[in-house]
Amino acid sequence: MEKPDITSLPRNIEAEQALLGVLLVNNKAHESISEYLRSNHFSDPIHAKIYDVISKLILRERGADIITLKNYFEQEGTLADVGGYKYLVKLAESSSPLTNPEYYAQYIYEQYLRRELISAGFDIVNNAMKEDLESSAVAQIEEAEKRLYDLSDKGDAGKGFISFSEALSASIDTIEKAYQREGDISGISTGLDDLDKRTGGLNNSDLIVLAGRPAMGKTALATNIAYNVAELMSRDKSFEEKSRGVAFFSLEMSADQLATRILSTTAGISSKRMRNGEIDGGEYGRLSEVARTLEKMPLYIDDTPGLTINAIRNRARRLKRTKGLGLIVIDYIQLITGNSKRGEANRVQELSEISRGLKIMAKELNVPVIALSQLNRGVEQRDDKRPVMSDLRESGSIEQDADMVWFVYRENYYIQNEEPKETDKNYTQEKHDKWEQRYKATKYKAEVIIGKHRHGPTGKVDLSWNGEFAQFGNFIRDEQLPEQIG
Repeated sequence: MEKPDITSLPRNIEAEQALLGVLLVNNKAHESISEYLRSNHFSDPIHAKIYDVISKLILRERGADIITLKNYFEQEGTLADVGGYKYLVKLAESSSPLTNPEYYAQYIYEQYLRRELISAGFDIVNNAMKEDLESSAVAQIEEAEKRLYDLSDKGDAGKGFISFSEALSASIDTIEKAYQREGDISGISTGLDDLDKRTGGLNNSDLIVLAGRPAMGKTALATNIAYNVAELMSRDKSFEEKSRGVAFFSLEMSADQLATRILSTTAGISSKRMRNGEIDGGEYGRLSEVARTLEKMPLYIDDTPGLTINAIRNRARRLKRTKGLGLIVIDYIQLITGNSKRGEANRVQELSEISRGLKIMAKELNVPVIALSQLNRGVEQRDDKRPVMSDLRESGSIEQDADMVWFVYRENYYIQNEEPKETDKNYTQEKHDKWEQRYKATKYKAEVIIGKHRHGPTGKVDLSWNGEFAQFGNFIRDEQLPEQIG
């Protein structure tokens, strides 16, 4: 399919002439439009050339009028190409004191965006018509979404510097909203009080990496937090409509598996018993009641495997535009597919691009992003198996790009595998009793180790853990328990 002739595309020659005439008479008008208007936004190549030279002369602090333009084009040997001296005079005479340069500049920019939209449409159609083995239909859709979003982003001509007073006002507004929320924290509450106190909650544009070895419960913790945030958003009116939503990209578990986990945690019924149908009528009624409540929550799950970082970003943008978005959770980084085909040797570089892409997405969409990550097996070789920053798998850039790094750790997981057996050579009942004490003391306890915190202190947060329901909660210490009577 051939693109239409330029003369049939959206444009307005008279508006371009009027703007150029204003600039030739009043160079100061250039200051208010130069931030977003470029020479390639003009539909007429002659006007584009004239605007480019006007801009150059003004930026060099030389007056831009018909005389200086005539001299410039004569020296360049292109005066005839721009219509000659008479056309420059005509442009200057076309302006009037009532001409509004900002209005015409915006109008010219609007016409440019329309032409770009038509061009993108033709490219999308032509690419779809080609049978290209290197570019699947899904990849073309992702690229089309990205191109259209970039074009819509261009449409915000007002982006750029803002005064400190404006930034300060926005900051105060954010603090005021946080003050009105529960918990008195700067960000969104995770539903885990001690974690909120240590981190300040989940703050917009932050990338939080949640890492752990298999079976530590990182998916369970992420699911718990996603549920807690969605539940908070559904009842707390301080959240704006456009910020009310949680996107959960589950690259490993299916949506129904994730839903079963949340249902199990909320209803307090073992997911194993639910899957096996080992529940009674009362429990089934409770599940139905909980399910009706969960249906109203702004929690959205995408379980498409092997998504690229561009696909994740495009889908998150779409969700924010159509439903609202206040938090993104991704399970997990190592399952994200790179945008380009690379060998295994370049996987580290690919993960670096992915982690950078996650941080850019958090900032661009202005929402917190929780991205889960695996840890190296080296943890298992140490006596103290608590993770440290160097245990992050395959990419040091994850540490660099993250605003916070959380490690989830359950000591009980390792203790249960250390139970002394009677068949052991050095077995004693005393050893078994000591092991049993350690096992009982840690069975319902977990830790979140904050290895990096760009905005505050690092340290350890104790949480409660219920393995039957894959549930993390606030840890209650002995001194917080009510006194026993008698």
